[in-house]
Amino acid sequence: MVEKVLTVKNRAGIHARPASMIAQAANKFVSEITLEKDSIVVNAKSIMGVITMAAGYNTTIVLKVEGDDEQEAVAAIERLFETKFEEE
Repeated sequence: MVEKVLTVKNRAGIHARPASMIAQAANKFVSEITLEKDSIVVNAKSIMGVITMAAGYNTTIVLKVEGDDEQEAVAAIERLFETKFEEE
């Protein structure tokens, strides 16, 4: 299992478009991928789950990935956060 702490860097936070990008990226992998904010844990492959986290600007999220392609999955999702979901 790989754990990574990510920070929401785009000003609008995680709304529908970033949630969709996260879910699309996550669905490319066979690993189990979850996002955790405070006590809320959601499946990263679910757009609605990701939206319900209500993660605003500067929120920290713990990404947890377990499976055969966990390294690649972490890298792909981390890249989305680092590029601010291509919004800025």
